[in-house]
Amino acid sequence: MKVLRQTRHFMVFGIVQWMADWVTLVGLSALGMPVASANITGRIVGAILGFWLNGRFTFAHDASTLGWPQLVRYIALWGANTTISTFAISAIHAHANLYGAWLAKPLVEGILGLGTFLVSRYWVYR
Repeated sequence: MKVLRQTRHFMVFGIVQWMADWVTLVGLSALGMPVASANITGRIVGAILGFWLNGRFTFAHDASTLGWPQLVRYIALWGANTTISTFAISAIHAHANLYGAWLAKPLVEGILGLGTFLVSRYWVYR
């Protein structure tokens, strides 16, 4: 039952993170910021929310769930995912257009989210 609760929380908080990320990407790129920079900025906004929400609620098991070791592991995971996300969004932007990048963002982040749950559960927040 614990994994089902964690999955539900991770999905709900993931949507909150993604919305903050996507709104930031769209807003900044619409204002003229390069797509790669806007994507990284959006992912930073989402990461701040995600680290706290998932550490405090999804994977919380004691007071040490939001310590320095978890933050270092979270930053490593975030860096890998951000590299993949930024490469994908930039490639889509180059081959399609800005609107194509905006529309592809949910798909890219959804695919990354599948693996992120497992890595978060068994490595980041342990």
